[in-house]
Amino acid sequence: MAKSSHKLHFLITAGPTREYVDPVRFISNASSGRMGYALARAAISAGHKVTLIAAVTSIRPPVRAKTVNVETSAQMFAAVKKYFDKCDCLIMAAAVSDYRPAKRSRTKIKKSSDDLTIKLKPTADILKWAGRNKKHQLVVGFALEDRALRRNAEQKLKEKKLDMIIANTPAAIAAEKSTLHIKTPNTKWTKLPAAPKSTNAKKIIRMAEAINGRTS
Repeated sequence: MAKSSHKLHFLITAGPTREYVDPVRFISNASSGRMGYALARAAISAGHKVTLIAAVTSIRPPVRAKTVNVETSAQMFAAVKKYFDKCDCLIMAAAVSDYRPAKRSRTKIKKSSDDLTIKLKPTADILKWAGRNKKHQLVVGFALEDRALRRNAEQKLKEKKLDMIIANTPAAIAAEKSTLHIKTPNTKWTKLPAAPKSTNAKKIIRMAEAINGRTS
């Protein structure tokens, strides 16, 4: 991958967040973090600076990335806020939990014969915050959709004031390859056929470079 002549600072999130019910149990998802880590490696390979905000995964982070480890969506939000002003492009590739327990038990919940009801409340919308608070930054979001993929993703692009949306289906979760649908506010949809996530990550970084070149 050829190095870009204009060095950018990419802030990339990766992996599934955990929302704890009690000290040992949590709500999460099946994301592997592969896409976010592939994006970090692609950006570094292109000569850019990378801050990687990583939730819990088994993947070893790139050596040349500044890695910030988090677990919960609140911790990820705090990290994004901390580094957002200094980045040129935020790519939210993490699978952030949409809900968290309204109340976390301080002690392990004992099993009983009774049904257990857990009240959930929405987590903060990190991507919406970034879209509304961007100044010079490009903000790129992912949309995982199991129906009306492009329509729902385009709505997310508009509502959250994003510069690019990358849509895929649940088939991409923890997979080595993925098919991606990409759109910016002023372009038609682009489809990236099924390919290793490392391959598609390089294409995404090049697209971000191109947008930055038009806006800088």
